[in-house]
Amino acid sequence: MPDQPREQDATAQARHREKMQKRKKVQDQEVASKSLEKGLLMVNTGPGKGKSTAAFGMALRTLGYGKRVVVVQFIKGAWDTGERRALERFDDLVEWHALGEGFTWETQDRERDIAACERAWAVARQAFARPDVALVVLDELNVALRYDYLPIAQVLADIAARTPGQHVMVTGRNAKADMMEAADLVTEMGLIKHHFKNGVKAQQGVEF
Repeated sequence: MPDQPREQDATAQARHREKMQKRKKVQDQEVASKSLEKGLLMVNTGPGKGKSTAAFGMALRTLGYGKRVVVVQFIKGAWDTGERRALERFDDLVEWHALGEGFTWETQDRERDIAACERAWAVARQAFARPDVALVVLDELNVALRYDYLPIAQVLADIAARTPGQHVMVTGRNAKADMMEAADLVTEMGLIKHHFKNGVKAQQGVEF
């Protein structure tokens, strides 16, 4: 009788091993079937928190391999943020362009917002043409497109014409259907709960 639990454990372990061996075989076959390598257009959108944070995480991953990253921020002003401070430690590999003048409800000037977005897009286009740039982060571009500050057709054409192999990450709520259709990867951040609703202000290290 005392050996029964031990036998049950051995049986359960054998079943688990067999199950994992089958799963590994399927996973290995799936991985082996993927041979294409290309520059990706990736989009982080949705009402939840973390779209830009995830993009900067990918920037950090790129930097870890000694590759160059260009960040172009639309809409947002030149905030002093933790992610900017952190990434600029790689000052030989990171170029950070905060070219927005604040959110639209702050500037309250459509023509000024359009002009700022056009300046930012000119910088992005320069980055697209550079073979030394592995990743271009277009932070809050979706917001600029939502308000029609830039023509979506031209934006997508410029992205499509970028240097072969270059990755582009676009962030911001309300990504347009054309942007999501053109993208290779779309992630929607869902909002389940947010402390801001309970009166908690933006805090250093969490929101900025």
